[in-house]
Amino acid sequence: MAKDLVRTRQHVKKFIMMKANIQAVALKVQTLKSQDAMAQAMKGVTRAMRSMNRQLNLPQIQKIMSDFERQSEIMEMKEEMMSDAIDDAMGEGDEEEETEQVVQQVLDELGIQMSEDLNKLPTAADALNNATREGQRQPQASMAVVAGGSGGNNNVGDVDADLQARLENLRRE
Repeated sequence: MAKDLVRTRQHVKKFIMMKANIQAVALKVQTLKSQDAMAQAMKGVTRAMRSMNRQLNLPQIQKIMSDFERQSEIMEMKEEMMSDAIDDAMGEGDEEEETEQVVQQVLDELGIQMSEDLNKLPTAADALNNATREGQRQPQASMAVVAGGSGGNNNVGDVDADLQARLENLRRE
């Protein structure tokens, strides 16, 4: 009876070992099946990508994208024009005045004197007057060079002096 008990225990151990080995083999088979399924899926994706690459016409897609961009810009311009027209029709031009008032209020709270700084900036009229004056000076300097005939060093010095004076005027403004 003791021999039977020892044999039974040994058989139980062997059965447990065989069960573990069978489970390990089953896991390996399952892993191989998963790897095969993955390989088949990758094969299918590769075929699909190859087919798409053959059908893909890059110049045509670039043309479509360019046309889309152009049409989108046109649509944005039309939308902006419609928005401006609606704002004008509804009399919503007061928003700018309200916006300026709010900005001025915030600047006043911060202690910034924007109006004084803005008054110091040159205006378009000042720039035009300066350009007109410079335009009148330039032909005179050119005439001096032409009148000199050979264009001696003295006339070149006058042109340099005139350019230097103009530069100084621009720095002062």
